[in-house]
Amino acid sequence: MEPIRIHRKEAVSMEDVVKQYIKSMKLAAGLNTQRIFEAWDSCSGAGEFTLKRFFRDGKLYITLSSSVVRNQLHFQKEDLVEKINRYLSQDTLFTEDNSAVGYVRELILK
Repeated sequence: MEPIRIHRKEAVSMEDVVKQYIKSMKLAAGLNTQRIFEAWDSCSGAGEFTLKRFFRDGKLYITLSSSVVRNQLHFQKEDLVEKINRYLSQDTLFTEDNSAVGYVRELILK
């Protein structure tokens, strides 16, 4: 009797497995939003002054507790959007091709 041969499937990296799981469970939009908020905190340095965060249709709405910080950041809005998107592009958990929640196109400070 000849031994039974089990054929191995191609190995899949954990990164690919996690991405497939996120996609199949439809978690990408919520996860992307959280990654955007984390990118804001990291890139702006204003996390401690941030009262509210909201993201919709490519617009990141930020409510700040300090008018001085808001004025300082107002003049850096375009640079901040670029920094945030660069941060997101390096984040392995950020799903770039998500139609619901993608990169930041505009920053609105309140």
